[in-house]
Amino acid sequence: MTWIKICGMTNLEDALIAVDAGADAVGFVFYEKSPRCVSVETAREICAKLPEGVEKVGVFVGELQAAEIAVSCGLGAVQRYIGRPRSDGPIKLSDPQYWKRVKSYWAVPSDTFLDEQIAKSNLESVALRRHGALWDSHDAIFVDSGNWQQHGGTGKTFDWREAASAFKILNAHLRVVLAGGLTADNVGDAIQILQPWGVDVASGVEARPGKKDPEKVRAFVRAVREMDARVA
Repeated sequence: MTWIKICGMTNLEDALIAVDAGADAVGFVFYEKSPRCVSVETAREICAKLPEGVEKVGVFVGELQAAEIAVSCGLGAVQRYIGRPRSDGPIKLSDPQYWKRVKSYWAVPSDTFLDEQIAKSNLESVALRRHGALWDSHDAIFVDSGNWQQHGGTGKTFDWREAASAFKILNAHLRVVLAGGLTADNVGDAIQILQPWGVDVASGVEARPGKKDPEKVRAFVRAVREMDARVA
């Protein structure tokens, strides 16, 4: 089944609604410029009251203390938006020793992988290797509709059909999570076209930034599971 993450949790009520709806994971944004930013203390209090079976993911942008915050809050994974690659070399990822205690999820803007040839090139530098080591089987890469200036949270989709060939390459090697502009109305089409390992939603299930709409959350999870049943 498709892995489902409901992101941008700011309160316990929303997190419990996501769990009850059947989400596999909930996300906590620690990027201070995000309208969904949550404090370490609040995230810790929420995580302490969630079932062990649901995965708790911390979302960071260039945060050097990401692993430490994750451990402090009881998170199981860190989703990190990596910086713009240098023109003279591959994208630099953090020292793998830094992530020994949590899963490593990396997020990149969709234009990094929209082109098939670019996708093949980036598989060499980003997707298949982390400082010379193969990705762990539990790691994943998030392809978001953001760009190097805006790290996700755009509420917009990218051209899934244009990205289909690149996603096929990525899917053959990695757990790929689709993000960006997903809603209950379009997530089925996204899964059918791109066949990602997982999907990640925030604004598409909100009443307003930082506050979830229970019916939208349930409808989103239901739409994913209905498509799972169709393609099984």
